[in-house]
Amino acid sequence: MSYQAIQLDIDTASHVAIITLNRPDKLNSFTRAMHRELSAALDEVGTSRARALVLTGAGRGFCAGQDLADLDFTPGAMTDLGGLIDEYFNPLIRRLQALPLPVIAAVNGTAAGAGANLALACDLVLAARSASFIQAFVKIGLVPDSGGTWFLPQRVGMARALGLAITGDKLTAEKAESWGLIWQVLDDAELATVARKLATQLAQQPTRAIAAIKQVMRASASQTLDQQLDLERDLQRELGASHDYAEGVRAFIEKRAPRFEGR
Repeated sequence: MSYQAIQLDIDTASHVAIITLNRPDKLNSFTRAMHRELSAALDEVGTSRARALVLTGAGRGFCAGQDLADLDFTPGAMTDLGGLIDEYFNPLIRRLQALPLPVIAAVNGTAAGAGANLALACDLVLAARSASFIQAFVKIGLVPDSGGTWFLPQRVGMARALGLAITGDKLTAEKAESWGLIWQVLDDAELATVARKLATQLAQQPTRAIAAIKQVMRASASQTLDQQLDLERDLQRELGASHDYAEGVRAFIEKRAPRFEGR
């Protein structure tokens, strides 16, 4: 497929896919067309041999959320934002969370509104030192969406989550790291290189186990200890029969680097 609003690069040697949101003149804000292209790109990644994914933005911003000009807003008329969320944003967030490969957000500038929560839907968030995260919804009379009301309290606690949502204040990358909202802050010039290096490293790991780690960690938010213990047991039983577990044990015994295949 030919893309205009995004760019897709799949490196067959490293098994790393990179999706770049590509509307730099609009801070990579979402339109319906960009949603459709991103969905198609994720389809393409899923049928490729990619074993890790990097999501980033072109230009000076990561993503400014929804492009309000794409909403055909008419003063006095009702805009069905719920329908837009149902059709585009919620499926995207659910899909990113469920991808059976590690997903890295490389936040290269402003991540605002749904753009901030798009980053938080990824497994690991790296941010340039100049990046920022803004829950901008309140500034136009809305609540955080795209998972923001779930990601924020989970990661930074209710007091800070409410503060970010109610004020709409900008959170610097360094403070986001110190609060535990993201994984790592990097100098701007290092971001792209480190993100690709990390993705390449993860692509060589037992990605089937990484998918299970994602599943069990996220399940812990809604399960009792007994339920979590049972899920750990079930996943461990499944992984114990996998190729990568056998390879990992053989490599340990033979004192060599393992060659994982994600199966």
